[in-house]
Amino acid sequence: MQAEFWHNCWQQQRIGFHQSEIHPLLPVLCSQLSWDKSGAIFAPLSGKSLDLWWLSQHGKVIGAELSELACQQFYQQQGQDYMVQSQHKFKRFSHPAVDIWQGDYFALAPEQLGQVGLIYDRAALIALPRQMRIDYVQQLKQLCPGSVCMVLLSLEYPQHELAGPPFSVTEQEVRQLFDFAASIELVAVRNLTGRPFAQRQFNLSQLLEKAFVIYW
Repeated sequence: MQAEFWHNCWQQQRIGFHQSEIHPLLPVLCSQLSWDKSGAIFAPLSGKSLDLWWLSQHGKVIGAELSELACQQFYQQQGQDYMVQSQHKFKRFSHPAVDIWQGDYFALAPEQLGQVGLIYDRAALIALPRQMRIDYVQQLKQLCPGSVCMVLLSLEYPQHELAGPPFSVTEQEVRQLFDFAASIELVAVRNLTGRPFAQRQFNLSQLLEKAFVIYW
């Protein structure tokens, strides 16, 4: 899956994956988590998710997003001022509560994030095909090498019924991808069969959203 695919999605506003409200599980999950709040909250492949503004109540948020248009809309649609600086292969969008590195997630370096206490993946892993999911997790481990908590939201459905994205990522695959973690706990399951996912409706025989809390 090439970067051009996602650039086209944003240019054409084919962003059915964007949610117009914060994720309903987010406040519940965060109230039960334990993480080092001296570290930042990292949101890979963040889009213009409103979840980032909610998370900023709990610490500095750093997003990573490929689309410059998504970054601009993230701040502008909330009436927030921001600054932009070019840094190497990235543009850095700066704001007191939420910074976003705009560019290739796979080109990020650990020093661009600093210490991370919490990772929030709302729809990053499920946006990627199989090999890129492996690469995504390997990069995540390099960016956030230790003593970190991660909230991961994934989807499960019969993969042959939908080409994706979003892709189906089973619990078994999650446990395989994060086999280096100290703990992986399935903490919530939502049955979305016959119901919309974000702004999209899928004709699937089963659609489950699963929330995992992972520590390493």
